[in-house]
Amino acid sequence: MSKPSRLSRLAKLGSLTGRVTSSVIGGRVRDAFRSEEVRKKAREKLQLDNAREIVATVGKMKGAAMKLGQQIAIAAEALDLPDDVRETLGRLNNQGEPVPFEQIRADIEAELEGPLETLFARFDEVPLGTASLGQAHTAALADGTEVVVKVLHRGVEQSVETDLLALKAMLLSSRAMRRPKAEVDGIFEEIKARLSEELDYLQEAANIQTFQRLFEGEAWVRIPRLHPRWCTERVLTMDRLQGVHIDRFRDEGSQEARQRAAEGLAELYYRQIFRFRVLHADPHPGNFLFEPDGTIGLVDFGCVKRLDEFWMGTYARCAMAIHADDREAAMAASRDMGAWDGEDAEGGEALWSYLRALGAGFRMGPIVLGADDEKLVEPITRAGRKLPLYRSVTLPPEVLFLHRSLGGLYTLSRSLNARVDYGSIAMRYAAEAVEAARG
Repeated sequence: MSKPSRLSRLAKLGSLTGRVTSSVIGGRVRDAFRSEEVRKKAREKLQLDNAREIVATVGKMKGAAMKLGQQIAIAAEALDLPDDVRETLGRLNNQGEPVPFEQIRADIEAELEGPLETLFARFDEVPLGTASLGQAHTAALADGTEVVVKVLHRGVEQSVETDLLALKAMLLSSRAMRRPKAEVDGIFEEIKARLSEELDYLQEAANIQTFQRLFEGEAWVRIPRLHPRWCTERVLTMDRLQGVHIDRFRDEGSQEARQRAAEGLAELYYRQIFRFRVLHADPHPGNFLFEPDGTIGLVDFGCVKRLDEFWMGTYARCAMAIHADDREAAMAASRDMGAWDGEDAEGGEALWSYLRALGAGFRMGPIVLGADDEKLVEPITRAGRKLPLYRSVTLPPEVLFLHRSLGGLYTLSRSLNARVDYGSIAMRYAAEAVEAARG
């Protein structure tokens, strides 16, 4: 990133931070002359206005600022952001303005050390997609293999540290986050770690090879083949997988195919976290492709979370206790994995109410996600709103991406109108994790 560009970026974020901070200071002065009820309404409006200000500025910026904004929106529950602030931040989508083709050409030729015409038999100028960190194009190799080529945006890696600190300062100064500073710091460190990996395409290439090895021989899931000759830290080339987006598959797929896909999504998630302890942690619907028979294609391996064997064994113990409706065992596991201090009885009761609500769908046998949302989702939301009241209840950073991906599983699966016994699948793999942790 050039010095003028970096200064311009700092100026935008600095100006935004100043506006947000000034609005909070002004609000505090006015609070001195307001009733408690008026103060509460004014604070809520201020938080929402500041969130809109953040989205308006960050949404126009490529690179780390937009990606971090998306990550913060995903982490909204963990950060205890108000509902309307979560919704506003959620408007930061993953699409940006396309980078001109001549710049893409220049970047590829510099990275792969050759003319584009000799590197590829065909290279499509219109991008397949433009995201916050990079741009993807379809192409063909000399042997006719259809590939996707990802190119990292110029200078994006230089902006990560600055953008992260600026966005964190904005959220703190806007009084939108209501969790202890140590907990917030842990969540932001987790976001930073995953984002730093997404900025290194050789790391993503290694992730692809890991998933190829883990799912070798599995007919129900496809992992793209890597082409190392056409890969660097800033350019990544892999096979183009066949398949359609979830919306089209939902409309055109047979019931049998949708059933196979729904079961496959559950198998994919629980096998990753409990057996392999390696999680594809970017559950954007566009990262899943569906073939006519329900086979799942998995793409975009930039954000992959590796999980500690012992911690996952404890998490699995907690999941199994929730499934068995065993309060004592669930709370002991929650304490062991750092979600509860083990002393505050009221906080423990609030956490147990939340865990029971979270596990309800896993105790019901085969269910159709989306059909009984009032019974499943509303109790979780209701119980979850009480947790921020208790400092004894904290969210371990590991849970951030676990539950982000679980939410992605829910979003995809509810589109398929298929009846799946999620509890049975989850418990089968959870038992493996418990045994592995015991050695």
